[in-house]
Amino acid sequence: MADLEAVLADVSYLMAMEKSKCTPAARASKKIILPDPSVRSVMHKYLEKKNEVSFDKIFHQTLGYLLFKEFCESMEPPSPQITFYEQIKEYGKLESYEERKEKAKDIYDKYIMKELLARTHEYSEECLQHVQQHLMRQEVPATLFEPYIEEIYSHLREEPFKQFLESDKYTRFLQWKSLELNIKLSMNDFSVHRIIGRGGFGEVYGCRKADTGKMYAMKCLDKKRIKMKQGETLALNERIMLSLVSTGQDCPFIVCMTYAFHTPDKLCFILDLMNGGDLHYHLSQHGVFAEQEMRFYAAEVILGLEHMHRRYIVYRDLKPANILLDEHGHVRISDLGLACDFSKKKPHASVGTHGYMAPEVLCKGTPYDSSADWFSFGCMLYKLLKGHSPFRQHKTKDKHEIDKMTLTMNVELPDSFSRDLKSLLEGLLQRDVDKRLGCRGSGSDEVKAHSFFGGLDWSQVYNQKYNPPLVPPRGEVNAADAFDIGSFDEEDTKGIKLTDADQELYKNFPLVISERWQNEVAETVFESVNQEADKNERKKTKQKKPYDDEKESDCILHGYIKRLGGPWSASWQLRYAKLYPNRLELYPEGSRPEMILMDQIEEVAAELQNVKNENCIVLRMLALKDGKKEKITLTNPDEIGLKEWLQSLRATHKKSQELLASMTGKVGKIYGTDSNNKNNQAIIQTKSANGN
Repeated sequence: MADLEAVLADVSYLMAMEKSKCTPAARASKKIILPDPSVRSVMHKYLEKKNEVSFDKIFHQTLGYLLFKEFCESMEPPSPQITFYEQIKEYGKLESYEERKEKAKDIYDKYIMKELLARTHEYSEECLQHVQQHLMRQEVPATLFEPYIEEIYSHLREEPFKQFLESDKYTRFLQWKSLELNIKLSMNDFSVHRIIGRGGFGEVYGCRKADTGKMYAMKCLDKKRIKMKQGETLALNERIMLSLVSTGQDCPFIVCMTYAFHTPDKLCFILDLMNGGDLHYHLSQHGVFAEQEMRFYAAEVILGLEHMHRRYIVYRDLKPANILLDEHGHVRISDLGLACDFSKKKPHASVGTHGYMAPEVLCKGTPYDSSADWFSFGCMLYKLLKGHSPFRQHKTKDKHEIDKMTLTMNVELPDSFSRDLKSLLEGLLQRDVDKRLGCRGSGSDEVKAHSFFGGLDWSQVYNQKYNPPLVPPRGEVNAADAFDIGSFDEEDTKGIKLTDADQELYKNFPLVISERWQNEVAETVFESVNQEADKNERKKTKQKKPYDDEKESDCILHGYIKRLGGPWSASWQLRYAKLYPNRLELYPEGSRPEMILMDQIEEVAAELQNVKNENCIVLRMLALKDGKKEKITLTNPDEIGLKEWLQSLRATHKKSQELLASMTGKVGKIYGTDSNNKNNQAIIQTKSANGN
């Protein structure tokens, strides 16, 4: 029966993998619905405060670029700069000389020579000469047209970008940004499949994201197990390290994170799925690797380490079991649980796997940095070639013996190793850090320049253009049997209770890596979601309300919001809200607006309040004639927008109060108080300009 369950788990997982490669409609089991276009007002204000409304900030976001490109192509006439830019980017990705030569001629004829003849070439003489001189010498480097890029940016920053900010495409960008900034993930957003690995605090599963259909690995850490092992710092550190390596330029040689979220009992990392198994697994199946096969893996791992070291991260756990293969056979470094930031303070803890730990790591109290990874790298390469660590002779499992050998033994390299390989390993396995390859001042460049890697084109390595020596078999899970991996015994943590203080530790754990989320959307459902939104908005346009107009110059903020009302203030009622310097207008369907004057508001609560399980803005009104004080409660599922409403309401109310105070002191005359005014407010009479 267990065997049948294991087979069914594998089949389910493999079917999900295949489904993830289908069309977006087949991929996604949950729909993405964009917020109403009225979110434009709030989101624009929010991004302006963050200094995010600029050409450079929007153009260099995946969704921002796609929408700006669509706008430029729809201009009358279409902007030639955006197509020129696209062609330059395509040219830069070409590999062979012949391909680049043909593409360069095509670009020169269409975008340079044609404009020169028409006298419409708006670029500098320096750009033109740079390209012409290279072409005359039959040179076509990947950077041939790079000088034109900055000049294209300069043009697009002006009129095209200004018009874009007034367009529907910018509104659509703000709709996507609102969606992104309000992502709150839970287990319901994923279909979880078979277990594919296990660690010290939890398991790793294959999963599929419901709204895009993209496959990921979900690493779940058990909060009770973390508490039992006092691993809170390690768990939170892993989230920090993953965010550092996953933000900015993507690295194809590290298992990066796209999301982090938590449930009452789990911490969840959503990571790149590597379904080709790990090098330890393939070492056991394939046997030891030849030098040229090992060189392929070594080169890709070097670029992964380089990405970490440039961010001042030392990995500290390099070994074949942590090097995962994708379906094509390319590798990535996984599991950053022991990684550490050394930018401010060097670590000195003795952590890692025995047989791979550098001497300075084993010497407790000795500070170290990325040097430790180059020693571990040497140990890992040796294992790929010989099947065991250089310091684990005769399959000994005695950790103290392995550590002693690491600190004292000079590794004897077999005569079967080539001279270049011996030189590489001798350099990496130096006990003296200052003499170790990779630690003499130039980091990864020293290792890449070694003769063992002679003839490698490192840009080709980065672009994964070399053929992997081993391609994992398709249609197989390439991992141990689900029942062999097993799961934790819940009896271990039966007596562990999670307190509010424990949960408070993880309040800042949730994270969405913006670039990676945008890439996921762009690769999957971007077009289909936009088409659906366009269709819905065309329907709404026919029923446009008079209060939807955005052109009123004195309107500070507007958009849909919910007000707590109805009998006994028990239900949420949708309103279109417009905030002006002296009032808030709330428009119900087909009725006159409710007016809330700023001088009727006693206080706008400083923080969002929890009312009926919703985050809310609470307006405390001045006392009525019967002495009762009313509260107006507003909410919105868009939390970023709600906070923007809160800030704007507080700022507007404050200005109104200051204006009232200045009128009282300088222009008006206080005539006493009204006996009916229970709040004892001064009655103010102001003089007109002619003194009446």
